[in-house]
Amino acid sequence: MVGEERVAMSVKELRRVHVIRQVVEKRLTQKEAGTVLGLTDRQIRRLKRRVEQEGDQGLVHRGRGRPSNRRIPEGRKMKILRLYETRYEDFGPTLAAEKLAERHGITLSEETLRGWLLEKGMTHFQRRKRPPRAWRARKAHVGELVQLDGAQHDWLEGRGPACGVMAYIDDASSRV
Repeated sequence: MVGEERVAMSVKELRRVHVIRQVVEKRLTQKEAGTVLGLTDRQIRRLKRRVEQEGDQGLVHRGRGRPSNRRIPEGRKMKILRLYETRYEDFGPTLAAEKLAERHGITLSEETLRGWLLEKGMTHFQRRKRPPRAWRARKAHVGELVQLDGAQHDWLEGRGPACGVMAYIDDASSRV
């Protein structure tokens, strides 16, 4: 157990490790492995080489644990959060994002803003849970409640007089 390393892998990566191990042990051909994983022979050779050089962790995605290249700079994030706190504190993230774009020229996804606000512990804008809808009990006797609906339409497509349709349904028996 001493010297044992743990590597976090997705299910997809674990499946790749299993199949590539079979290729290394020559229980599967590269072509068969490519069919199983949906990859080309060339990609299988590349993955096999990586496993032979680095072990199982060679198949872990290289970008894991690194910040995104598309991340918004920390200075801009702080500026946006200061603006929110001073001018739009009583706004929800959607309206605040719209106002930031309209008044300050700052385009930002409302979900990004929502995430930042939740990170800071601001939850006042979250929707309140509504109580579940209480269903009305059906009437006990036929004829006690009859629901109706109707529509006017050119049913005869101009070949006759304008007509309407009416539908009636009894609540107790569901009889139309």
